[in-house]
Amino acid sequence: MSRRYIALVQLDLIVNPHARRLRQQPALVAALQRLSTGRARVHITSSVAELEALCAQLARRSRLVLFAGGDGSLMAGVSALARHCEGRPLPAIAPISVGTAGTVARNWGMHGQPLQRLRRLLCGSRRLLQKPSLKVVARHADASHTSIGFIFGTGLVAHFIELYNSRGAPGYAGAAKLVARIFVESFANGAMARRVLTPLACRLETDGALLPAPAWSLICASVVTNLGVGMRLTYRAGEDATRPHLVASSLPPRRLGPRAPWVLAGRRIGGAGHVDQLTPRFRVTFDDHHHDGGGPFVLDGELMHARDVEVSAGPLLSLAVPA
Repeated sequence: MSRRYIALVQLDLIVNPHARRLRQQPALVAALQRLSTGRARVHITSSVAELEALCAQLARRSRLVLFAGGDGSLMAGVSALARHCEGRPLPAIAPISVGTAGTVARNWGMHGQPLQRLRRLLCGSRRLLQKPSLKVVARHADASHTSIGFIFGTGLVAHFIELYNSRGAPGYAGAAKLVARIFVESFANGAMARRVLTPLACRLETDGALLPAPAWSLICASVVTNLGVGMRLTYRAGEDATRPHLVASSLPPRRLGPRAPWVLAGRRIGGAGHVDQLTPRFRVTFDDHHHDGGGPFVLDGELMHARDVEVSAGPLLSLAVPA
């Protein structure tokens, strides 16, 4: 068996054709395929079901899986691989950012033109870096779903994504404009600031203790430091692979919004009842009056709902980068 054939079998590129840049530039899909010829198998997945079935195969045979998509595509693909690896180490991974923001890939230093990034990974030598992840178990009335991701949030994080999506998901620059407007409005208790920053009724349990606040304006945990548009709320993320950085606040809009400069500077936001710690596990339980019997939360830019969510350290992942 030739070396070229081994590479063809063991390297795989998964393309999400619904990713923002691929929708805007359909010819880029064909360019990714041409560049991969003889170096990696290309799989274009148009649905979650297709991705799940594909990852069941790749978990058994692939050495490196590249994801051409956004943060949500990466999270969905890694989650599917983890389900089918059944305790075995996952294949090495690498994101090729063609989504809306690519926040996780930016944290890993993997941004720039997708074809250049893919060429360096396929045609040059590679090395592996160990990266932490989050394990997120979302429970509903009669079922549960486990995901492997990188940035979890509820409260203002979920409210912001709802607002962002309602504006047509305007990309990185559009998100920055929304953040700036919310910051300005927070001083005058404006309508958009109230929509995003008003505390969400839920309970937070960490280190085996139920915290007293009945509602939280912000709950966020991450294994990367930059949550997007320069927000370094989880400034200790990645410090300990077994303990994600958890930050939570119950402050009202007029007190929370003006603390945005502290977040940009990577500092504690403080305030009464503030939580800022590395923790191996925490749980958020939503009141029953929320959507479909559960509350909103966001994992890597994807808005979801559940009755309660348990977040803990996920598996260490091998990230392939150009040597």
